[in-house]
Amino acid sequence: MVIYMYYINTFLIYSILGYGLETVVAFFTKSHFQSGILYGPWTPVYGVGAVMIVLLSNYLFYNLHMPRIYETLFAFVIITIMLTAIEWLGGIAIEHFFHKVFWDYSSHPFHIGKYISLTMSLTWGIGSIFFIYVIKPFLDPLVKQIPLTITIIVMFVFLLDYGLTFYHNIK
Repeated sequence: MVIYMYYINTFLIYSILGYGLETVVAFFTKSHFQSGILYGPWTPVYGVGAVMIVLLSNYLFYNLHMPRIYETLFAFVIITIMLTAIEWLGGIAIEHFFHKVFWDYSSHPFHIGKYISLTMSLTWGIGSIFFIYVIKPFLDPLVKQIPLTITIIVMFVFLLDYGLTFYHNIK
């Protein structure tokens, strides 16, 4: 049960932090874009990405048995591909279900369609290594200490938001 709560809390915390990051970027770049599809202060693709990075990096670092630099380089490549796939699938799903396009990389060099580009893929890859070695070790003690009651309440609010958003945008 505790391990599942860790991953749920990781998902929630990084969904909220991702929303905050995009909001700050939008403020400073004056781009006025909206972070995510939900009404609340979370962007689930960041939560999904964080959980996938944790699962994949733990698996790779536990099983590779190579010098850490090689493990890190291998993790960088695998995680970059995985995050690119998540971003691509997320863009397609949002456009299909909600008839909105939240990002379009068509103007980026080396783009494939509007949802992925080499620039953003490398950004996510570098960010994932920063996440593994700096952000996660810093925030993990907090993530592990969130009480079960708080997790249940926040998850309920998140699911309610998700349901209402889906309901209002699908009809």
